[in-house]
Amino acid sequence: MALSKKPVTGMKDILPAEMQLRDYCIRVIKDTYGKFGFTSIETPSVENIANLTNKQGGENEKLIFKILKRGEKLDLDAAKEEADLVDGGLRYDLTVPLVRFYSNNASQLPTPFKALQMGNVWRAERPQRGRYRQFMQCDIDILGEPSNLAEIELILATTTTLGRLGFHDFQIRINERRILKAMAAYSGFPEESYDAVFIILDKMDKIGLEGVARELAEVGLAQENIDRYLSLFTGMKDAPDGLAYLADKLSGVLEEEVVSNLREITESVEATKTADFEILFDPTLVRGMSYYTGTIFEIAIPQFGGSCGGGGRYDKMVGKFTGHDVPACGFSIGFERIIMLMMENGFQIPEQPKKVAYLIEKGVAGKELWDCIAKAQEERAAGTQVLVARMNKNKKFQKEQLMKEGWEEFREFYKDPLR
Repeated sequence: MALSKKPVTGMKDILPAEMQLRDYCIRVIKDTYGKFGFTSIETPSVENIANLTNKQGGENEKLIFKILKRGEKLDLDAAKEEADLVDGGLRYDLTVPLVRFYSNNASQLPTPFKALQMGNVWRAERPQRGRYRQFMQCDIDILGEPSNLAEIELILATTTTLGRLGFHDFQIRINERRILKAMAAYSGFPEESYDAVFIILDKMDKIGLEGVARELAEVGLAQENIDRYLSLFTGMKDAPDGLAYLADKLSGVLEEEVVSNLREITESVEATKTADFEILFDPTLVRGMSYYTGTIFEIAIPQFGGSCGGGGRYDKMVGKFTGHDVPACGFSIGFERIIMLMMENGFQIPEQPKKVAYLIEKGVAGKELWDCIAKAQEERAAGTQVLVARMNKNKKFQKEQLMKEGWEEFREFYKDPLR
């Protein structure tokens, strides 16, 4: 039986043209984030299964690629439950590994610690446009900074990066988990129902207000509470300042500091931004991870219907490893979706070095071959990209293929120089 030449479902091969774009984006990302003071780190792809299933990852915990125990530790006959068989898993995001990293190495790190992490993550979800089972994430996080300076810096760094990559007229949607909880409390929902309410609210852009009302009723919530909840959204829609409207309505259940903190973030970003985007308060923004405790935000790009990145504050997560809470906040770019949009829009990498292909006839050997390679070396030393290859019989087709890969000029070398 022949081996399969196709990648596993949900994975993909990356061809040279896309790889060049990915490398360019990585250079821009690292350069920009470096200027904001972020330091690169790296964590293992495999994490302890207990860390990945601690009820902090939301729906992602159902999508883990789990790893069987090895050798003597794997006893199939004695196993009674999954925990007897599994001890590790491929990471589904970079935040859980980062928090473990910080918990293990905090004594060797500055405060606050500004981390940049790029790497593949894995989720066993249904593949679709811009979504794969293996994909790269690009995260920046600030640990040890309790003030909203962390959110301001994260949003400015991320939007500056997107601007340098050619994106404009996009949105940063922002909300606060404490506002979400205050809205649910104001409406009279039982506290144990909050997670279900938020999951339904997160579908607002797909099912609309009526769809949210229907699903809230389907999970058994009282119609009186549902009506009171939905009135907040209709009231905000008609109000000139949605955040001020909410602050007034929720005055009995929401601390004033939450609203002033959120307003300071949006006003500071608007006053100091360098990219072309709008920052908007969005009371329907939920974010799926259970570990968020405060501000949450998301990137919305007009050309792409869904989110192209997001993040938020997770002040309670380090404490699960160390017993002591550390303020933390992060922002992740949807790297794969950004690449997809850039390729669909025909993005051209700026300031590319000159690319020259040396095509050498099969019979060229000895000193003549050395001379060809020496010339290539001289051009490389001068900053030119030089490909040295043997000339194919179908030279025309060979050159056409090379031109598709960006090779602009050709130098041809023959055994008989008169040809």
